[in-house]
Amino acid sequence: MEEAVKPLNWEPAPGVGYTVTRRPDGGMHYIFTDTSDVTVKHWREFGIQHLFDSDRLTTNLYDLRQLEDISDEAIKVALELNSDPSVRNIRLAVVVSNDRVRRGLREIDALSAGSGVEMGIFEDLDAAQDWLDRPLTIIS
Repeated sequence: MEEAVKPLNWEPAPGVGYTVTRRPDGGMHYIFTDTSDVTVKHWREFGIQHLFDSDRLTTNLYDLRQLEDISDEAIKVALELNSDPSVRNIRLAVVVSNDRVRRGLREIDALSAGSGVEMGIFEDLDAAQDWLDRPLTIIS
């Protein structure tokens, strides 16, 4: 019996600098074009809702290649979301194009140590996808 894919429940909004689609494995594929306050607020609300009903191991892909930098507020929200107990079920691949964004992600990864989220940082979308395609196991 084929498992039903959860609804995405994401709607574009004026001024929001990201899009999200459902990945074939049920995870999400985000593409960010900015980390403005309106974008980060929308992403936080969307992320919290999806963590609330997270019930299985999930792979998410964040494409941040269009970002020149990552805002302090985005780092703060990422840390908040990574502290949610549901992240123990998430493998997260992030694709970047520069060192400024990579440094912000390393800060998030270091400060989230022990949260249960498994995060990989990549420069190549295919490498990120290959990493996400590895078999999932319970992350502890």
